[in-house]
Amino acid sequence: MFAVTAFAVLIALGIALARAFMGPTVFDRILAVNSVGTKTVLLIAVLGFLTGRPDFLDIAIVYALINFIGVVAVLKYVKYGDVAHSGEAGAGDGGDR
Repeated sequence: MFAVTAFAVLIALGIALARAFMGPTVFDRILAVNSVGTKTVLLIAVLGFLTGRPDFLDIAIVYALINFIGVVAVLKYVKYGDVAHSGEAGAGDGGDR
């Protein structure tokens, strides 16, 4: 059963990769890359249980955290052009864009 699940996740991963390369906007591509990361977490977890090593779940959780932080950083960079931007409207900032 885990082998079928791993194969299905691999197919979904391929579809998401295709969307990441063909996405019409940068936000579609970022969403597809986030989806690839999520599917990779699923694949790591399923392969861990397929091989009898459920401790791969720890690796999957760490990868999920890295994926989340990375996507948030990329989205912040795309929106503001700077990762260190606080997001608050300052005196010379001009408010929302």
